Amino acid sequence: MNLLEKTLNLRYWQRIKIAFQYVMPQKYLTQIAGWLAKQKWGAVTHFIIKLFAKKYGINMSEAAKENFSDYATFNEFFIRQLKADARKIDGNPTALCLPADGKISQCGEISDETMLQAKGHTFSLRDLLAGDEELTADFKNGTFATTYLSPRDYHRVHIPCDATLRKMIYVPGDLFSVNPFLNEHVPNLLARNERVICVFDTEFGKMIQILVGATITASISTIWAGVINPPRPNEIKTWDYNDNAVKLTKGQEMGAFQLGSTVINLFQADRVKLADNLDVDAVTRVGEVLAYKK
Repeated sequence: MNLLEKTLNLRYWQRIKIAFQYVMPQKYLTQIAGWLAKQKWGAVTHFIIKLFAKKYGINMSEAAKENFSDYATFNEFFIRQLKADARKIDGNPTALCLPADGKISQCGEISDETMLQAKGHTFSLRDLLAGDEELTADFKNGTFATTYLSPRDYHRVHIPCDATLRKMIYVPGDLFSVNPFLNEHVPNLLARNERVICVFDTEFGKMIQILVGATITASISTIWAGVINPPRPNEIKTWDYNDNAVKLTKGQEMGAFQLGSTVINLFQADRVKLADNLDVDAVTRVGEVLAYKK
């Protein structure tokens, strides 16, 4: 069944939902959401946080700050830190750990330069990497895992193994929502959305960790560069870290989403084997096993 047939078979409200993603002012709405999330409105802010936590079933007992009143803004709550013992980092030296809480959207092998976005949907590794010829060649026929972070999840992102940062690339793009429904119905969604590509050297070979933007994702940040966006320039920006290497240890925080999105991990061919329990919709938790060294 092709994309047109799949779309026609959807219910009317579902087709409207897809169409709305194409016509809505994505960046304008995201700017508004970002502004609102930074406001300090006291009891009003605490009430909004409480409603949000109740709606999405957020477990505040894991949070370093358990009380809603401890957060001055919605952003502070959304990128809340967890207690030190809330996530155990797997100690096996031959294992890489999961970078984020969420669910596996897709994972598996990259077929030449083709990656699976959702059932019946593929996209190009080259497009995902913004046409970078060297990186595309490095990860051709490699392995990937895509993790979707829902609104209820912890939104700090961690590094799967000891790693040295070599390059960071900001790629401007659309801000489509990345929820599972739209992931199945918007072609090339992950390769057309705004994203931050982080390239690392590891004992498992080169590794890329990509933070993908989305509607209402007001900003993406890393621990070494702070907030990457906004601003949102209309051109690709690259930072080289070869002469000023940033070293991270397995399980260490590397970045965060202020309102959620998706993380994509890429590994070179024949370097790692994904954990057997990873499949579509598998629940992920920071520190649990993502893959093993081959």
